Amino acid sequence: MRNNINVPPELTAKYTITGILTLLLLFCLSIHTYGSTDGGGNATNMKKQNRLKDEKSPYLLQHADNPVDWYPWGDEAFEKARKEGKPILLSIGYSTCHWCHVMEHESFEDEEVAKLMNETFVSIKVDREERPDIDNIYMTVCQMLSKGGCGWPLNVVMTPDKKPFFAATYIPKETRFGRPGMMDLVPRIKELWENDREKVLESAENITAAVKKATDVTENNESKDLTVSTLGVGYNQLLGRFDENNGGFGSSPKFPTSHNQLYLLRYWKRTGDDQALEMVEKTLQKMRQGGVYDHVGFGFHRYSTDPQWFLPHFEKMLYDQAMISMAYIEAYQATGNKEYADTAGEIFTYVMRDMTSKEGGFYSAEDADSEGEEGKFYVWEEDEIVDILGKEDAELIISTFNVSSTGNFSDEASGKKTGANILHLKKPIPEIAASYDMSVEEFNKRIETSREKLFNVREKRVHPHKDDKILTDWNGLMIASLAKGGRVLNDPQYTEAAKKAADFILSDMRKPGGELLHRYRGGDAAIDSNIDDYSFFIWGLLELYESTFDIRYLQAAIELQNEMIKNFWDDKNSGFYFTSDSAEELIARQKEIYDGAVPSGNSVAMLNLLKIGRITGNPEYDKKASELGRAFSNTVAQAPMAYTQLLCGLDFGIGPSFEVVVVGDPDKEDTQTMLRALNKDYSPNKVVLLKEPEKDSGIASIAEFTKSQAQIDGKSTAYVCLNYICKLPTSDVDKMLELLAADTP
Repeated sequence: MRNNINVPPELTAKYTITGILTLLLLFCLSIHTYGSTDGGGNATNMKKQNRLKDEKSPYLLQHADNPVDWYPWGDEAFEKARKEGKPILLSIGYSTCHWCHVMEHESFEDEEVAKLMNETFVSIKVDREERPDIDNIYMTVCQMLSKGGCGWPLNVVMTPDKKPFFAATYIPKETRFGRPGMMDLVPRIKELWENDREKVLESAENITAAVKKATDVTENNESKDLTVSTLGVGYNQLLGRFDENNGGFGSSPKFPTSHNQLYLLRYWKRTGDDQALEMVEKTLQKMRQGGVYDHVGFGFHRYSTDPQWFLPHFEKMLYDQAMISMAYIEAYQATGNKEYADTAGEIFTYVMRDMTSKEGGFYSAEDADSEGEEGKFYVWEEDEIVDILGKEDAELIISTFNVSSTGNFSDEASGKKTGANILHLKKPIPEIAASYDMSVEEFNKRIETSREKLFNVREKRVHPHKDDKILTDWNGLMIASLAKGGRVLNDPQYTEAAKKAADFILSDMRKPGGELLHRYRGGDAAIDSNIDDYSFFIWGLLELYESTFDIRYLQAAIELQNEMIKNFWDDKNSGFYFTSDSAEELIARQKEIYDGAVPSGNSVAMLNLLKIGRITGNPEYDKKASELGRAFSNTVAQAPMAYTQLLCGLDFGIGPSFEVVVVGDPDKEDTQTMLRALNKDYSPNKVVLLKEPEKDSGIASIAEFTKSQAQIDGKSTAYVCLNYICKLPTSDVDKMLELLAADTP
């Protein structure tokens, strides 16, 4: 999850001087980063339930049996706090968050802690995946007070008018190792609230003022154009942090951050710098070999706790499957390496098998824990593998995936071997196959037979908790990847899965006026949408159009883009706000540009605008994309490597970029040959339209410049335009690809 705000030192100094320093001296030891290692747990079944029992969020429902008198976010809770003169404890997490549930079991399920909390606070629970707007604001507060050591669970104490004065992550019940526990902390906060409230309120005002300044990075921005040099700086910064031995960036924990790979591929395409491609390939290969990949059931875990991609945090997130599979697909286009295509296909297998609802939407996440133990579902003992596979096949699996009789990783607390094993590779498959004097095909066939047996046994285990809510934004990412995968891998099942999800959102996750809704669960679509919902879903629709050439998806993408400009755009300073003009008013209205675990809505919007501008021929979309880049230019220029999805859009905007119109009958072989060649070719900065010569598909009403385009001699014909200059049409596939390989007009 992304932590989005870099707080200027002068702002930090301002609010600490005015009273918050007293609170920090008392409480700073309670603020740390346990929240960065999140997993999950399941709710217990106690008879007495609080107000969360009527919610749809799996996370809130997990807390419905707590003795804490929890409220959902809403007017009832704030009115109660004002009436009773109590501060509010806001606790934010999500259903697959490991440390959220550690804190729940240790503190929120405890009668003593609950009694203190109920006496002192009005307590509110928020699912950060349902309300990222709330989470973003109060995560900013935590980052300010702790200088960046933040994650989930996030616990914020604030006034009844939502102004914060204290923030912490995981808090134990009892004080230990100098870290204040709930039993000590809550009485201290109560004492301050009752006896020194004036100072508390002053601090809350100053923190709120600082948050407002920190959350709109476009205010007072000296806007300027981002240039080719920005692309180079971003590349060099990534190069400086690249792990040459293990791939990825930095040491640990190590996250996939797949938009880094998407950008590096574009930089390689632009410059021919082989080192950029090598960085991508090393990362993707090492990730696929490591324990961060589920070698039995497929899909990627959320991150690795070590630099080698070996020991994962076992949680699986939908957005990771989407972004990682997209990186493998584009790497396949760039290199032709079938292993990348196979990996993307395996990720899709996992998503379609385990993460797809009957309606067609995709579920949000799977927990790290099962039966109260992190990773239990995924690990293996050597004897178990022998029992399942028999000695001969077991020996191959044990050797290939580095299984040990004593276990291949140690318990974090004791440092002793666990006896359990994480399946992982230390060498590439071709190298391992050669050591057995087998062809890669023969070796993979034997591995696959054993994998299926292990999978069937694993399916009988207690599965991790699944967060089965459907989020528009994360579904948009998955739709984009599946649609791209369908056409690049020439597999219609992926395209069909993308279509079904998109159709579901278009029909069931919109308000009567057409505005998107954020969350669906149990037949209930609700919660106002945010910028990510629009940006990510538009991305998915644009990819889906190029995979199906169904005009409905292109029309929907343009309609939603126009709606997004109308409701989210800042007419004064440019850029998109995270929330719409009609959204609930919080203590600040944020704009996001940082590309963290998922890219920011503004970064994705820039590329969407450019593509729609090229498709429609309407320069207003290009202008909006330029204004967006200028709005965030000061922030991006400071550290371009933190905005690699935006750099993908910048790369498209600077060019060379292409519009390709194929005029032909999609049912005929010559048209299919031309489209297959376009799909196989790695030319990321292009849009592709299809015009059927004897059928009005509606494309001319969207892209007027296609009206006069026709076939040559009855053959499928490509019209290629480069940097706003159109070349002569051609029916020759090789000539079309030659035009796409051009670097200059």
